Formats: sequence, structure tokens, C-alpha cells
Amino acid sequence: MKAKIIDVMREISAESELQLVSELDDCTVLLESGLDSLGFAILVARLEEELGYDPFSIMDEPVYPRTLGEFVSIYQKFAP
Repeated sequence: MKAKIIDVMREISAESELQLVSELDDCTVLLESGLDSLGFAILVARLEEELGYDPFSIMDEPVYPRTLGEFVSIYQKFAP
């Protein structure tokens, strides 16, 4: 899951001419990753297309992940 998310982040950064930080790991703060708010919206939409679900629309209480690790955990927790 983590590798898939990072691959999609890299695709979006290349398409949008954004520069991701060189080392993406669980502690990477999302707001400091290099993607902007539009990039994250595209990321969630693209992941929904590729994975078949959007965990943010499934969860009862909205959670806003701070790090890449938290973001990945949300996708793992709500995987069908």
C-alpha cells in the first residue's frame, strides 16, 4: 500500500511539476512533502480510481493525517 501511494505521489509531482522531498518515509509531514493542496486532492481521487475506495468518505469521524505514515494507515484500515 505504501509503495503504491508513493508511486502515485511521484506521478502527480512529475505531472504537476512539483518537487517532492527526496526521502518519503512514515515520518514525512504531508504539508512538507512537496505536494500542494491540489496535489493531495488529485492523490486521493487517483487512489480511489486505482484502489476502488476513498477511506475519507467511509470514516465516521473525519481524520486529517499529518504524516505519510498516518495517511498510509488510513488506507490500510479502511481497505475492503
